[in-house]
Parts: sequence; C-alpha cells; structure tokens
Amino acid sequence: QVQLVESGGGLVQAGGSLRLSCAASGSIFSINAMGWYRQVPGKQRELVATITRQDSTIYADSVKGRFTLSRDNAKSTVYLQMNSLRPEDTAVYFCHCNTYPVRVGGSYDYWGQGTQVTVSE
Repeated sequence: QVQLVESGGGLVQAGGSLRLSCAASGSIFSINAMGWYRQVPGKQRELVATITRQDSTIYADSVKGRFTLSRDNAKSTVYLQMNSLRPEDTAVYFCHCNTYPVRVGGSYDYWGQGTQVTVSE
C-alpha cells in the first residue's frame, strides 16, 4: 500500500510559476515510477511527467522546457516545478505512482486526491 499526499496547487497568472509536491508513504521501496498526470472536464487524464526508479524521466511534449520533475534522496517525494505557466495548463493535477512488489507480484497504481492548478490570462 502506498499513500500519496499532494500540495502546491493554486491560482497564478500566465507566465507565473508553481511547485507541486507529492509525498509517498507506505511500501515506498516497491515504487517503480512516480509522476504527475492532469485532467480537465470532458477530457482524458494525460501524463505530464514521470520519473522511474532508474532516474529516467519522461515529459509531455507540451511541457518540455517549462516543467521540471525531481525527487528527494529517499525517492519518496517528487516535485513538479512549473514555470512559464499558460492558461491551457489549467487542470486538476494528480500525483501517481506505480509499484511492482516482487513478493506479491503484479503491478499496482496509486493516485493522489488531485490538486487544482488554475492559470489566468
């Protein structure tokens, strides 16, 4: 079991910055990847950025060069630094992690509660 606690959402003007944080607890050593997704009403949830246990990062094309994903030394907390924000970045952002518990087998996904990011023009 993994619990995810998010923080850092809010309202900013276009061109501004926000930093989202997600702290994982529980079976954190089973985590294979952590990252962020976002979703707006009427649309599917989409990947924003993710980082693997091996420190490989993947970014959506729409955020490359503007967003940076990082994590602490314990690899239990991830941060999404969002710069040069645009109105189209407005969405509910969800922290996500994927686990691969060797002793149990299978792959499991966990989600945070979501945090609203609103970018005004």
